Amino acid sequence: MKRRTFIRNAGLAGGMMAVSPLMANFQVDGNESFPLMDLHVHLTTNFTIDNLMEISKATKVQFGVVENPGAKVRDDATLRKYIDDLRPYPVYIGLQPMNPGWSQNFSKELIAELDYVLMDPQTVPMGNNFDETLRIWNFDTYVDDTEFFMEAYMKRYLEVINNTEPITTLGWPLFLPVCIARDYYKLWTQERMNTIISALKAKKLNIEINDLAHTPHEEFILMAKKEGLKFVFGSDTRDIKAGRLSYCKQIATQCKLTKSDFYIPTRILPRQIS
Repeated sequence: MKRRTFIRNAGLAGGMMAVSPLMANFQVDGNESFPLMDLHVHLTTNFTIDNLMEISKATKVQFGVVENPGAKVRDDATLRKYIDDLRPYPVYIGLQPMNPGWSQNFSKELIAELDYVLMDPQTVPMGNNFDETLRIWNFDTYVDDTEFFMEAYMKRYLEVINNTEPITTLGWPLFLPVCIARDYYKLWTQERMNTIISALKAKKLNIEINDLAHTPHEEFILMAKKEGLKFVFGSDTRDIKAGRLSYCKQIATQCKLTKSDFYIPTRILPRQIS
């Protein structure tokens, strides 16, 4: 099953600091605030940039659009079109590659025009004893040996984080396949979380708080915050649920995150198209 098919079937289908008329803040403790942004939204033939702009205008949420390199964005010509089509709109423009090696299809100059690159470790090669590549967002992901999987998963985390290709953001942090998700707090040990946070800190990457997956949890966020890492909100939606961010706002409030704890792309955005 393709990743976007799963989400749909589940019903979930360098410059100056940007200052946009759409930038809004979610109040925390009355005095502090953090930017209300959703940097993980996909467009489809049925959910267009105009649909997203309607949501943004109504909610005052600032959006970032991402595309998975592959069919639609596969070379410089298609990446150029993707960027140019979105440039007139007040949205940040990113990519969400799923596997290392993605950047070899694009020029460095064109990649540099992106506002950010979000990547996650949800495709896990050799993730079980049957030599399968696991796509762990699928409901039927088969994990025969939990510890074997976690070792492969941690290896994938480090491959994604330490890769020399451009990346700004780790997406879907600490997500687990459905079949072992009940052991979340047991499997995400201090050692494993520290390993991920140390690697992120060394590469100066930020962390997505994912509204769809409801990850990561409070302990991980506070550990990362203590190390000075920054965060972004992401809904990973492709429909009218874009920008709702209920979990993101709740956990950010719980962890007392403020604007200084967040990564904000630096490009100055155009005004809303009327």
